[in-house]
Amino acid sequence: MTKGDEIMLLQVKDNVFYTGIRDWELRMFHGHELSTFNGSSYNSYLIRDEKTVLIDTVWSPHSETFLHMLEHEVGFAHIDMIVVNHNEPDHGGSLAALMEKIPNVEIVCSKKGEDIIRKHFQNPDWKFRTVKTGDRISIGKSELVFVDMTMIHWPDSMMTYMTGSNILFSNDAFGQHFCGSSLFADEVDESIVWAEAIKYFAGILAPFTPLIKRKVAEVIALGLPVELIAPSHGVLWRKDPLRIVSKYAEWADDYDEGYVTIAYDTMYQATRKMAEAIGHGIELEGVQMKLFNTALCDQSDLMTDFFRSKGIILGSSTVNNGLLRSLAGVLDELRGHKLKNKIGFAFGSYGWSGEAPKTLWRGLEEAGIKVVLEPVTARYTPSAEELKACRDAGRAFAKHVREEKL
Repeated sequence: MTKGDEIMLLQVKDNVFYTGIRDWELRMFHGHELSTFNGSSYNSYLIRDEKTVLIDTVWSPHSETFLHMLEHEVGFAHIDMIVVNHNEPDHGGSLAALMEKIPNVEIVCSKKGEDIIRKHFQNPDWKFRTVKTGDRISIGKSELVFVDMTMIHWPDSMMTYMTGSNILFSNDAFGQHFCGSSLFADEVDESIVWAEAIKYFAGILAPFTPLIKRKVAEVIALGLPVELIAPSHGVLWRKDPLRIVSKYAEWADDYDEGYVTIAYDTMYQATRKMAEAIGHGIELEGVQMKLFNTALCDQSDLMTDFFRSKGIILGSSTVNNGLLRSLAGVLDELRGHKLKNKIGFAFGSYGWSGEAPKTLWRGLEEAGIKVVLEPVTARYTPSAEELKACRDAGRAFAKHVREEKL
């Protein structure tokens, strides 16, 4: 490749090009844990300076397409360095296939990154250069500056900043599972982008909010001018790019939007009737609420609403002295997500034993949710008096929601 050769890749900015894969058909991610109704992308970038640098690869099912693109649009022999910001398979899955083509190229990663790459690929004989926060590598007119992002959300995670063009290759931070008609957030429907951005944060990064608060402050403290943020999933932030950084600071700070999410499962509609009565009571106090049947709803969307809510209410019929199975999964998700500054309570119907509401109550407490009311129960079909008790509980809970926000 000579100076005048044309690269037929989408231009990101200046001498930076897009070498990622846009997966329009993807509907589930992390196995079947996360829903991706708008597809996603595995973003990889090429910097063409005195050295040609590849930032990350793509998920292994797309290796053949990825390698074909690099071979024909760049040329394997012209790649001088590969920066691996994070080696989770959706980013580093094609690394081994690429290294078969260029086995002597230098891999730049964190120290933990080298450890994980060696484990993933069975201790390959590759050349590694490990970096930490503040380290710099000159690639010609520009320098690459590295920022450690340990446990956001893997031990090896880091960001790479490119001087001159002032681009932050942010890896999993600031991304979304979203395929748009453009590479850039300002050229697509941003209402969808923001919805997917908070869903991504709630589903993947919420357990790490204390770390995120510190790391966002650390990135800002570096004082590096940022003209574009290029994450590893979704669209790129080009217009006022630091607004997504500000949102992360907000989302990581005990975030809620003041409403209540009620999640229930039901066998013969008794628990559903209770849920609706509780919701009615909440609305009578002027507090907004949403209802989800956990057996029917999308779990990723439910967790996003939990993250956005001030109040979380769970209800289940009692079966086999326990919960309906969908609520057991919800409790497990709540424990794992470690949501902060939320309040809750539990309810449910039963025939003879009635353990479900107590189990839900304990589960909420184990998940770090502050339980503010005793469980509300109804036996068999809820009576008018029992439904009134549900409405009263909803009203009482709404008052707690308002008071907790003071």
